Amino acid sequence: MKKFDRKFGKEFISALPVLPGVYRVYDANNHLIYVGKAKNLRRRLSQYRNAKRIKKHLKMRTVVTNADRIEYEVCASELDALLLETRLIQDHRPKWNVAGAFYFLYPLIGLQVRDGNAYFCYTTRPENHPTFRFHGAFRSRHLTGGAFFSLMKLLPYVGHKIPRKAILKAGIYTESKDPTYIFGFRQIREDWLLDLERFFKGESLSALENLVLGLLDHSTALRNREEVQDQLNDLKRFWKNEAKWLSLVRTRTGFERYPVPQKERDFIFLRHQVAAKDLKSRKRNLNLPKKKAVESSL
Repeated sequence: MKKFDRKFGKEFISALPVLPGVYRVYDANNHLIYVGKAKNLRRRLSQYRNAKRIKKHLKMRTVVTNADRIEYEVCASELDALLLETRLIQDHRPKWNVAGAFYFLYPLIGLQVRDGNAYFCYTTRPENHPTFRFHGAFRSRHLTGGAFFSLMKLLPYVGHKIPRKAILKAGIYTESKDPTYIFGFRQIREDWLLDLERFFKGESLSALENLVLGLLDHSTALRNREEVQDQLNDLKRFWKNEAKWLSLVRTRTGFERYPVPQKERDFIFLRHQVAAKDLKSRKRNLNLPKKKAVESSL
């Protein structure tokens, strides 16, 4: 007899509805250890029952091993199931859920101008730095952090870095335990700063183009061209996979709040994902009769 059947009974799977929903897995101590969603609850949980001893089924087998009971909730649609799953993961952070559980670690990039100086902020706690205009929230700390720190290494070629002590003295940044990095620069052109705002917001690549032109006039940048090129590539990857993508999803979902709150980011992407999937399905269905008509004419 399969381990799944020994734990939950032979009739468990057959009693499940063939409808969208969310399932919750609890251990013997009544701790929620996993939350999942399904377009078809019976089919999805059957995969746990029939999980094989192969690498891609390891997580399912681990969940079953640690499970004591499974509860489920039927949802009106796949989107409703996705949204409920995400909300439960955010609220409870079950042991075996990782994606979406740590939304509060999604980074934002801020910018402010004071007394003619430009200050840049990278943080996961924007509420602690209200004087900055923030952009994001972005999902990938790797891409966002890589782009931010690469930009901080490039800006000294076109401006003058402000020492940390001067930033603290100006009251731009007070040292705290939250994971925040703040840099300041003098003599950064105002039009460049406007373009950087649009770059972070995913609206324009002009800032990167201007930066490249500025670097071409700097002999040290030319000598360090391989390192500089790597840093520019970090910015391009961030633009393509984070800034531009967030801007596109906001537009398509009609999400007006900006910056996007960390807790809301996954929800608008899920709505966009389901809407795009439905649109693709409708287009495929619209093309289907034409293909059948051609076949019948032959």
